[in-house]
Amino acid sequence: MKWRLLYLFLLLTATVTGQTAAELFRSMPSALLPGVSEGNKTMLLVDSGKTSVPYALGEISKIAQGEDFLHIRTSAAGDLQLKLLPLSGDSTIVCLVQTVCAGVCDSQISFYTTGWDKLDQGAYFPEISKENFFISPKKNSVNYKYAVSLPDIYPISARFTKTRTDLTLKLHYKERLTAEQMEEIKPYLESDTLLLKWENGTFKFSK
Repeated sequence: MKWRLLYLFLLLTATVTGQTAAELFRSMPSALLPGVSEGNKTMLLVDSGKTSVPYALGEISKIAQGEDFLHIRTSAAGDLQLKLLPLSGDSTIVCLVQTVCAGVCDSQISFYTTGWDKLDQGAYFPEISKENFFISPKKNSVNYKYAVSLPDIYPISARFTKTRTDLTLKLHYKERLTAEQMEEIKPYLESDTLLLKWENGTFKFSK
C-alpha cells in the first residue's frame, strides 16, 4: 500500500506541469525507448538530481534535466537528449538526439511535434556531411579527395547543453586513424566541431 501511494505521488508530481521536457519524455512512444515503462520514467524524473533506475534491458540514468531539456543515458554506449525548441508564437517542437558511442560516437537527429508525430528533418536541419568540416578553398586541390576518403572519418556526434538551443556537431576522425593519416588530413581540416544556432525555426551554421 505504501508503495502504491508513493508511486501515485510521484506520478502526480511528474504531471502537474504542462509540455515540459519531463512530460514529453513520459509520453515518448515505446519505439523510441524500448523496454522503459511509464513507471521507470516516473521514478527517473521525480528526483531533481542524477538518478539511475533498473529496467528490462539494464539500467537507465538521468544526466541532466531542465524545463526544456533532458539528457538520459540509455545504456553503457548510448544516450538520448530531448530538447524543446521554440517556433513562432507559443508553439514548440521536439528535437531528439540519439547517440551511440561504440569506439566512435555517432548521432541521429530527429524532430517531432509535442504529440510525437514525426516531422521532416530537412525543414529544420541543414544537410551535414564530413565536408562541412573542411576548408572550402582547398577542396579542389590534388590531395583533397584522397585525404577526406580515408577510413572512419564519417561519424558525427551532436550535443545540446542544458541551457542553450545551440547544437554542437563533432567530427570523429581521430579514433580510427593512424598518426600518419591524421597528418594527411590536417591541412584540409578547418575544425572538428561546428556550431549550429536555432534561429527563426531552423538550425543555421554559426558565422
